[in-house]
This record gives sequence, structure tokens and C-alpha cells, in this order.
Amino acid sequence: MTPRRLGSTDLEIAPLVLGGNVFGWTADEATSFAILDAFVDAGGTMIDTADVYSAWVPGHSGGESEGVIGRWLKRSGKRDAVLLATKVGMLPGDGGEKLAPTRIAAAVEASLRRLGTDRIDLYYAHQDDDAVPQDAVLEAFGRLVDAGKVRLVGASNFHAMRLKSANDIAQGAKLPHYRVLQPEYNLVSRRKFEGELQDYCIEHNIAVLPYYGLASGFLTGKYRSSDDLGKSVRGGRMTELLEGKGGAVLAAMDAVAAETGATLAQIALAWLMAQPGVTAPIASATSVEQLRELTGAWDVTLSKDQLDRLTSAGA
Repeated sequence: MTPRRLGSTDLEIAPLVLGGNVFGWTADEATSFAILDAFVDAGGTMIDTADVYSAWVPGHSGGESEGVIGRWLKRSGKRDAVLLATKVGMLPGDGGEKLAPTRIAAAVEASLRRLGTDRIDLYYAHQDDDAVPQDAVLEAFGRLVDAGKVRLVGASNFHAMRLKSANDIAQGAKLPHYRVLQPEYNLVSRRKFEGELQDYCIEHNIAVLPYYGLASGFLTGKYRSSDDLGKSVRGGRMTELLEGKGGAVLAAMDAVAAETGATLAQIALAWLMAQPGVTAPIASATSVEQLRELTGAWDVTLSKDQLDRLTSAGA
């Protein structure tokens, strides 16, 4: 495994980021601790979470994932061995909603408390908020950077025009700019990133850490017919993929798996790792066995022919 530079920053990360959305949800605390330990032991470096994880679960209010990670950090003593990424902008609470500066100020304190740390290495705007002037958002992030509570800021779910305008404002006002982008991107979901947004990130050396790298499990091959939709809580999302280009993508992946001996999950992640501008995809695991499969992706090298066939199948 060869670490990769995080865009224009001085940080290097492993070519896979561990997604924390499952912690305290489909992975209980003991399992989550084991996954986190295994990830670091394998050479993993960055853990991704958000304050809103997992507010969608009945009885949850958000912050569950951060709380699990914080308790793991306290038990393991591994804070300096990992980079922590979390987000603000989807969980309403003190100070307002989305990216209101007062909300950002309150949310970061809550995240720091749950994580049990004095700093967040990468703090994302979880979604754009056109109700708040971009300079006000960046000023709020700037105050956190100046206070040492946040190291870098990133943007998730931003369109190209808004990412560009935000970074233009930041440059003109000498404010922190978005150094990392987290878009939805995988073999069956490409339109939100490819094109103008991808070109902008490459031109300006903005690190790209895509989420849904496995398309909520579809690209593991778990869902191949309507009979499979009940296999997990995410099964209901798969109908559109099954009825669209998903079947062709899985067929191409099956062929590459036969050639390489890699699993479908590893092939999906290896394809992402090979895409221009992508630093490291994000993927989550609900067991140590799954985690070991995912980290195996950074040792998979796909040929140009294999990459081209996979790309064509999902076009």
C-alpha cells in the first residue's frame, strides 16, 4: 500500500478512507471498535463521519457515530495514529440549521466533545447552503482554523460552480478554502462528479474522497434480482440500479474478477482509486472480515483494458 498526498496539503493518507456511518447503527459498539482497530492495524489512516450519523434511525438524534469513534479513541489511545474527518450542515441544532455561522460554531463544539478530541483534521460543509453568504461560511470555518479546532476544511455535495465561487472568495479574502471534495461517485453513479467538477478539482489540486464507493452495497454483487432486495436495510434503493445499467456493470465486474481473483468490492474500489483526481474512496464495513476485504483493494491493480471495460459498462 502506497500512501497518497491529500491534494495540495502536506498530509498523506492511505488510498481508502473508512466510513463511519455504520458505527452505532448496523455495527454495534464492540464490532465498531474491532473494525477501527483492524483498519489502523492494516495501515489505514483516515476515518470519516458526520454529526448527522445516524439521525435517520428511530430513537437516534445524531452524533451516534462520533460518540462511538470517541469512545474507541479513548480506549485505544490511537488519536495521533488517525486523521478524523467529520461534517456540519445536515443536523439541525443549536445556532440554527445547515451552514449558519452560529450553527457551525455550536456544531464543532458538539463534535469535538463526542469525539473526545481537541481538533478535527478535516471539517466538511456537508452540503451547500445558498441561504448563507459564502464569505460568512468561510469566515466561520476560518475562526475554527485560527483557534486550532480544525486543521483543514472540505466541501461535500457541492456543484462545480459553487465550489469554484467559494474558493475564489476564499482566495480574495485570505480565508481557508476547500481543500477536499467529497462527492457521490462510483461505477454506477458518475454524473455528479465527472465533467466540470472533476476537471476543476484536477486543475486546482483539490483532493477527492468519494462516498458511496460501493453504491450502498450494490457493487458487491449482493443485489442481482428483485429477490435480493430484502437482504439489508438498504435494499429498497437498488431497484433503479437493477433496472438501469447496474446489470451491465456487474457483468463487467464479474469478468474482471475472474481475471484477477479480486472480489467485486475490491474491483469497484480499485476502479475509483485509478480515476483522475481521486485520492481515496470512502467505504464502510460492518465486520472485520468486510474491512479486510475492503483494505485489500489497495493492493489490486487493474489493467488499462480492465479499467476501460468497467468504465464503458457504466457509461
